[in-house]
Amino acid sequence: MTKPITRLAIYDMDRTITVKGTYTPFLLHVGKKLAPWRLALAIFIPFVMLAYVLRMIPRSRLKEINQSLMIGHNVRRARLQPHIESYADKVLAHNVRKGALQQIAEDRAAGYRLVLATASYRLYVEAIAERLGFDAVIATDHLSQDLDYVRAKIAGENCYDAAKLRMIQDWMAGQGISRAACHIRAYSDHVSDAPMLEFADEGFAANPHAPLAKLAQVRGWPRFDWT
Repeated sequence: MTKPITRLAIYDMDRTITVKGTYTPFLLHVGKKLAPWRLALAIFIPFVMLAYVLRMIPRSRLKEINQSLMIGHNVRRARLQPHIESYADKVLAHNVRKGALQQIAEDRAAGYRLVLATASYRLYVEAIAERLGFDAVIATDHLSQDLDYVRAKIAGENCYDAAKLRMIQDWMAGQGISRAACHIRAYSDHVSDAPMLEFADEGFAANPHAPLAKLAQVRGWPRFDWT
C-alpha cells in the first residue's frame, strides 16, 4: 500500500506573515515590563547594528548583544512568560497581514501541515505560532532552551539563509518525513530564504523586497502582496 504524501506549508514570519519585524519590538516590550531603565540602553543598538553592517560581528552576535542590553544576560523564564504572552497578543492584534491569515487558512483546509520557520527566537515565536494555528516551529534557539532561565546566547545556528534550510531538513528527518514522500509549499519575503524556496515544490515570494522580487521573476516563483 502506497504511503500518503505528506503536505507541508512552510512560512517565514517577519514581514511575510507580519507587517513589521518582531524581534526588536519584542526586546523593547519585555525590557519596558521587566526593567524600564534598560530602555536607556537602546541608544547603543544602532552602534551594534553598524558593527553588523560593517561585518565586524555576525548576525547571531548582533542578536545576543541586543538581548543582553534590553532584557539581560540571564533571565528566569517564569519572569519572561507573562510578557511573552502579552507580546504575542499584541502581534496578533496589530502586526499580522490579513492576506497571510487567509493563505494559512487555505493551506490548513487543503490538508497541509503548517510549519513556521523563522530566524526569530523560539522563546517568543511559539506563542505567536500557537495563536496562528501552526503545527510546528523551526526557529533560533537559546543555549539554555531546556532550562528554567534564558541566556543571551544562541544554541546551534541562527535560523537564517542556508542554515534555515538545514534546520528544516533536520526537523523533517526527526519527524520521519522523507523529501521524496512530501509536497512542500514555502513562503517568504526575503532573498535570504532562497534556499528554502528552491527546496520547495512550490515557492512563493510573499511581500518580497526588491532582491527577492527580482529573483522570483527569474525562478518563476509566484508573487503575493498581502495587506
